[in-house]
Amino acid sequence: MPDSAPARNVIGTVLQSCSTDPMTGFYRDGSCHTGPEDRGTHTVCAVMTEAFLSFTRSRGNDLSTPRPEYDFPGLQAGDRWCLCASRWKEAADADVAPPVVLEATHEKTLETVAKDRLLEHAVTSSG
Repeated sequence: MPDSAPARNVIGTVLQSCSTDPMTGFYRDGSCHTGPEDRGTHTVCAVMTEAFLSFTRSRGNDLSTPRPEYDFPGLQAGDRWCLCASRWKEAADADVAPPVVLEATHEKTLETVAKDRLLEHAVTSSG
C-alpha cells in the first residue's frame, strides 16, 4: 500500500484524486499513488484521447476493451486514468500524449518525465 504520509503531486501540493469513475490507480483507490509493488509507476493522471488509446493499443496495451476478469471497464476518450510514466513519455515522444492533471499526478513521475514536458500538456483538475 502507499506510504502513510500524504503523497505529493508534481507541483508540490497534496496529491488529488484522479478518478473514481472509472476507479483508477495502481491500488484502485482513485489516486495515482505508488509504492514498491507498482513496478510500472502508474503515476500520471491523464485524460484519455482517441489518439492515445489507439497509440497504446498499437503498443500492446489495449485500454479500450473491457476486461471484466480484472474488474476493468475499458476506457474511452474523456476518462481519467493513472498511466505508467514511461508509457506517457513514450506517447509524448510520438506526439500523442494525453492531457495531464498536474494536481493528481504523483511527484514520482518527475523521475521519468521532465516537469516542463508535463506542463506543456497540463489541464486543470476540473476539466
